[in-house]
Amino acid sequence: MKDSLKPGLEHSFQFTVTDAKTVPNIYPEAADFQAMPRVFATGYMVALLEWACIDAIKPHLDWPAEQSVGTHINVSHLAATPPGLTVTVQVRLDEVDGKRLKFTVSAHDGVDTIAEGTHERFVVDAEKFNARLQKKIPA
Repeated sequence: MKDSLKPGLEHSFQFTVTDAKTVPNIYPEAADFQAMPRVFATGYMVALLEWACIDAIKPHLDWPAEQSVGTHINVSHLAATPPGLTVTVQVRLDEVDGKRLKFTVSAHDGVDTIAEGTHERFVVDAEKFNARLQKKIPA
């Protein structure tokens, strides 16, 4: 991690919701999801919040040797977003405790605030992380 990775770092990130990111597409094999509205799925929204945090800190890491993994998310999904709207995510790095990073996150779709909450990530050595992961895979 570079010395520039400090609390107070703020970042804005935008993504236009497509039909591919709606509820019926989160698990296409799940019939229950197929019957639900074509709105931005909570699972994709969570991933978008993570992406915004990654994008915020990437210049402050020795990328790609250093990466980060999400370890905790506490987010409320407050409003539905149809395809075609652009979601703007705001993230603020509130705490750096060793390799643990704590963020405040929010998102707005141009009409409503759609998400508010917190997110935690850990900075990892990509090579070591992947080596540990390989040990979990059956031979």
